[in-house]
Amino acid sequence: MAMQTTAIQEDKGNGIFHKAMNSESKPVWIPGPVIIGAGPSGLAVAACLKERGVPFLILEKERCIGSLWTLKTYNSLQLHLPKETCKLPHMPFPPEVPAYPTKQQFISYLEAYAKHFAIEPMFRQEVQSAIYDARMGFWRVQSNESEFLCRWFIVATGENAEPVLPNIEGISDFKGSLIHTSRFKDGADFTGQKVLVVGCGNSGMEISLDLCNNDAQVSLAVRDKLHILPREVLGRSTFSLSMWLLNWFPVKLVDWFLLICSQLILGDTQKMGIRRPKIGPLEQKNSTGKTPVLDVGAFSKIKSGKIKVVCGVQRFTASGAEFVDGHVENFDSVILATGYRSTVTSWLKEDNFFNENDGYPRNPFPDNWKGKNGLYSVGFTRRGLLGSSIDAHRVAEDIARQWNCETKHLRIES
Repeated sequence: MAMQTTAIQEDKGNGIFHKAMNSESKPVWIPGPVIIGAGPSGLAVAACLKERGVPFLILEKERCIGSLWTLKTYNSLQLHLPKETCKLPHMPFPPEVPAYPTKQQFISYLEAYAKHFAIEPMFRQEVQSAIYDARMGFWRVQSNESEFLCRWFIVATGENAEPVLPNIEGISDFKGSLIHTSRFKDGADFTGQKVLVVGCGNSGMEISLDLCNNDAQVSLAVRDKLHILPREVLGRSTFSLSMWLLNWFPVKLVDWFLLICSQLILGDTQKMGIRRPKIGPLEQKNSTGKTPVLDVGAFSKIKSGKIKVVCGVQRFTASGAEFVDGHVENFDSVILATGYRSTVTSWLKEDNFFNENDGYPRNPFPDNWKGKNGLYSVGFTRRGLLGSSIDAHRVAEDIARQWNCETKHLRIES
């Protein structure tokens, strides 16, 4: 028995679907893939599909594209890597944009990218469930407003969907201001305050620098070992130089070179209370996904004593924190630079492709992009925007091959 559906009209000019809903609540049939997320990953795969003539629909839960960048990042943020490694497929950054674009420059690039490829997501469409209907041979995607049916389903929500809030004893007892970095905007809001930053990844380091530059007293809680590298070595991006060296030398040798350069440029981080892991930064990235910190000036503030490194937090008190070494301090504000997590497994009703423990594809890069029954992922490589672009090309090519050879004329009777 055929299921009644509402049609989505395809605009042949731009490959975007326009809803033609009637008054009844019926599933909406999408001839091409449904993409979840209008961040860089979703835009990248949409552009690659567009270049191959495959129509698509993007569902985005927020009101804008690039919502993480637009709504949940601090004003002083810059790309950690040079723009050549962060461009999306088929469109470079404008030549006037500097080597390390600012937050606003990157948002403007995303907006120009969407306009260039005529990508028009459906906003405020939060996916509540997505399940493959084996009887029908299609995905059923339920949002807060509609249900969609599609042959291909692309998860492009990225690795940073939801803030991670640590379960530290007494955290609810703290009477000062306590926020996650997703709500931090500007260090000027904390001028004159005594602030504890919990977490020492790139965000924690950069927010500490922003606070310090705005005359806050900053303490940076460092619990785990980590690698800090200079953003540039010999006038070249550390990342770009590393990728070039890996074409010729093994990871361990490149790691050795990076650590020697770091020692010469930054000095001994352990003297400042920041211990390095036993394995090198690239080897650690490959094995655990943990990204080394690329220093943009925070470490010089640490060496000068303007940013104080403290050990991990044991518990919070009403007025501050007790640290694992036993000392207690009072703080006006606490900023949790504790990262984000994927939330895919909370709504994707599938237990083979994505790992329910961390929300990442079970198969690591480069085999992370394709599951079964037309399920794909973009942006879960732990390799930033470059990884998203690699995924986008692979996914679009695979779907385009099927679209052109098998299902271009598929129709569901309404």
